[in-house]
Amino acid sequence: MTEIPEHLLKRAKAAREKSAEAAPSTGDGSSAGDGASRIPAELLERSKAARAGGGVAVKDAPASPVVAAPVAGGVPVGAGPGGHTQRLLTVVKSGSIQDVKAVPVDKVHVWPHLLSVEFVAALACTAFTFMFSWFVNAPLLQAANFNQTPNPSKAPWYFMGLQELLTMFHPMIAGVTIPGMGIILLIFAPYLDRNASNKPEDRKFITSLMTVHMMFWAVLVIISSFFRGPGYNFTLPWRDGIFFEL
Repeated sequence: MTEIPEHLLKRAKAAREKSAEAAPSTGDGSSAGDGASRIPAELLERSKAARAGGGVAVKDAPASPVVAAPVAGGVPVGAGPGGHTQRLLTVVKSGSIQDVKAVPVDKVHVWPHLLSVEFVAALACTAFTFMFSWFVNAPLLQAANFNQTPNPSKAPWYFMGLQELLTMFHPMIAGVTIPGMGIILLIFAPYLDRNASNKPEDRKFITSLMTVHMMFWAVLVIISSFFRGPGYNFTLPWRDGIFFEL
């Protein structure tokens, strides 16, 4: 049991002394200020009658939901020092009664939740590719003639972003510096943003970074594919046509 602090004992002692000085003593040796202002008069009468009758309740007393406790030697059973029925049991620090619970985190098991969804997605992509190849013919082009270079000569679509950069910057900058900086930034992205939340509104930095990265290369690929004509000059596709083949 925790020991009662000294300042609480002093406050209780001072309150008892103040109450004893303010309330005059009654004929039976008890103080009239011991809760007289708080306990109803009828309960006090029943308590006096119970003391006089040795713990037997008075028959003609009015009905009340509170029953007087039996007494032993003039002191109610369970009373503390001085006959007081209200006692300070213990003082417990607030930190010891706090119920600390872990914050719930949205997690799922890899199997079967994640792998089952990925397996269904792979089947859907395979079915779409099969149906697309069934209805859309994609024959091979004629053999390349190294004596006749096509004009314009374009790289595959996934390299057109770099080819477009070569028209704007020096090859060292377009082919090494800019792609290298992008790769390094993506490598350090998990260390720059250590937020564990999966909500987009909580990951504004990484969402903005990936959006800028994807839009940057997407715009370069679109310009190189549809807005570059013979001589790799800028052209308008709705006026001169599209110089691009998959």
